[in-house]
Amino acid sequence: MTRITRAAAAAAVGSVLAIAIGGCSAAGGVPQGTEDDPITITFWGSYGNGGNSAQQEVLDKTLIPSFEESHPGVEVKYVDVPYDDLLQKLTTSAAGDELPDLVRADLGWVPRFADLGVLVPLSDVMDDFDELADATYPGVLATNLFDGKYYGLPLDTNTRVQITEPGALATAGVDTPPATFEEFVALGEALEGTGVTLFADGGLGAWNIMPWIWSGGGDIADEDLTASTGVLDSDENIATIQMLVDLFDSGQVSSGIIGNEGAVSTSEGLPNGDYATILDGPWMTGIWADQFPGFEPVYSPVPAGPGGSISVVGGEDIVLTASSQHQEAALEFIRFTQSEEFQLALVPTGQLTVVEALGPKQVELVPGLEVFTAQLETAKNRLAITQGAEVDTILNEELTPAFEGTVSVREALSAAAARIDELLAG
Repeated sequence: MTRITRAAAAAAVGSVLAIAIGGCSAAGGVPQGTEDDPITITFWGSYGNGGNSAQQEVLDKTLIPSFEESHPGVEVKYVDVPYDDLLQKLTTSAAGDELPDLVRADLGWVPRFADLGVLVPLSDVMDDFDELADATYPGVLATNLFDGKYYGLPLDTNTRVQITEPGALATAGVDTPPATFEEFVALGEALEGTGVTLFADGGLGAWNIMPWIWSGGGDIADEDLTASTGVLDSDENIATIQMLVDLFDSGQVSSGIIGNEGAVSTSEGLPNGDYATILDGPWMTGIWADQFPGFEPVYSPVPAGPGGSISVVGGEDIVLTASSQHQEAALEFIRFTQSEEFQLALVPTGQLTVVEALGPKQVELVPGLEVFTAQLETAKNRLAITQGAEVDTILNEELTPAFEGTVSVREALSAAAARIDELLAG
């Protein structure tokens, strides 16, 4: 698969919309229903999770009606499932062959369900898959890759950037957030004795630690996902983690990073001035607007190391289940989700577009997303394996002793790599 230019990507998005407007017959000419006797495709997701009515309202009242209007004879039934319940519901339904046609799946779930054989590899069944895939951010697209095939397309995304408390910069006598590892360490030195902790995070899982590892020029496994030993315990990663451990030893990294439940949370510690910087996502803007209305944080890229400034992608993918009885119509809806109409409608509700060419329009709609949009260009995916949650457990369990000083960083990384080797071999 090749990457295409922004202009070509924009043209691709336009063609997608044109196909969608053209109706269901454009998807292979398979009879799908009539206005008098429509078929129904069922779509499960968590747009309304936690009472976020804004996203679900856009889906229910704007996007689904638009799709149905352009596809007479096809109705879409969206079923909202709380996020904390969705994985179990999908697992149970997969066992009973009762899955819906489409699922908005957490990107970490795609390999797991692909391995179960309950998803359709879109790269095998969509003639325009490459065109659609090439229009998306590569790090987000990679979340759908399992065993050489793509089992979904990106639906929405997010990433972590550096968020800084302005007062901490003033305390340290600097004007801008740290742009490099060297400036990050220097800020910590400037804050010593001030009562402000340089950095805080809530763990050592892949979501937390991989931005540091990638930016430091390292990785967690080889490109073919066959081994972690020799990669995770590389000299680059030892230097990066040692930097964080040294800052932790000097009191410039919060104990929350090793799971101290008594540590002040990042969401409260930053606006309160306890912490100078954190890494977090675009949703924090809304949280702080409600809880700390006077707080005006500074958003900037993850500090760059030898590998550049590289963060981690989050979000959801859309997948087609193998049990779907209306796959052509469901594929048409998947195409519709990649359109400019679908992608930009959800931006004001806190969703970032997965279509790279729409980044500038996204920033026009919500200027506060500029840093997140730029960070997505280099953001990467975590290990696309079925045991992603186990990787997080391993990283937390093996790296914590290094921060506590009971093992060396090299020993901690080697131990983690050996355990991840076993997962990759499985």
